[in-house]
Amino acid sequence: MQWYVVASLLTVLTSSQGILTTLSQSNGGYKYDYATIPFLAEIFKLIVSSIFLWRECKKTPPARMTTEWKSVRLYPIPSIIYLIHNNVQFATLTYVDTSTYQIMGNLKIVTTGILFRMFLKRKLSNLQWMAIGLLAVGTTTSQVKGCGEASCDSLFSSPIQGYMLGILSACLSALAGVYTEFLMKKNNDSLYWQNVQLYTFGAIFNMARLILDDFRGGFEKGPWWERIFNGYTITTWLVVLNLGSTGLLVSWLMKYADNIVKVYSTSMAMLLTMVLSVFLFTFKPTLQLLLGIIICIMSLHMYFAPPSTLVDLPLAVKAAPQSGIEVSVNRRTDS
Repeated sequence: MQWYVVASLLTVLTSSQGILTTLSQSNGGYKYDYATIPFLAEIFKLIVSSIFLWRECKKTPPARMTTEWKSVRLYPIPSIIYLIHNNVQFATLTYVDTSTYQIMGNLKIVTTGILFRMFLKRKLSNLQWMAIGLLAVGTTTSQVKGCGEASCDSLFSSPIQGYMLGILSACLSALAGVYTEFLMKKNNDSLYWQNVQLYTFGAIFNMARLILDDFRGGFEKGPWWERIFNGYTITTWLVVLNLGSTGLLVSWLMKYADNIVKVYSTSMAMLLTMVLSVFLFTFKPTLQLLLGIIICIMSLHMYFAPPSTLVDLPLAVKAAPQSGIEVSVNRRTDS
């Protein structure tokens, strides 16, 4: 399967995640325990990956699986990073408002590019760096509200702790993605074996969070396994399946593409969600949204298009036949 097909599917699923989550609400709240959603999504990914791994093991030659502890011990690290990241997110929201937090979240686009270059030693061209910068500008532009909104005044009025935590959150998000790509590409192990390891630890950490929530609440609602499906509807199950399928697509991209492709997919998904919200909810389109979409499309073309389509290259023009001399002509465009 081509990477752009997987990236397109990821964009669609990621954009529908927010819409399904909104539709699963009742009177502005959740009748189910939202902490159970990531846990069940990890279980779903683990089951699907185990089935595919079992099928691979029946083939000849069997799937390649590294079982040494020095390799397996690396797989809990992404879950630990995401756990820290989630706590930093909550801490950030105590200092900044939601609009500022969403705008600051676009820093992970730039931090992903930086860590991608530093740790994976992947060289990016100047045009690609410009494209990544444009993507961050485009997504930020689409999220900025009109100047009449109160949130505009609060954008630069948050305490310094909020901005520092926002930067830390962006770095942790990028680090988790870059480290996961490193894990997926460090050997030729089966993708599904790597997934089984990732999702086993992911399920364990999410279960630990549910247990911790029970202790914090004094077990007033009973243990988590007795109420795990309370309040679930068809829409809620769609949220679980969507989140699980999104994770499987991300792992494929980490194995066979890279983090930058994932960043573009999730950024385009955010814009698609905003466009769909115009038709499904009471969201009103803005000029900022239109400008943001245009900038992001330009960034997408700049990053993935062949360089020859972005700049005018010198053309070799032959002189008169009798001279046999080849002359190089530069095409220049006045700017």
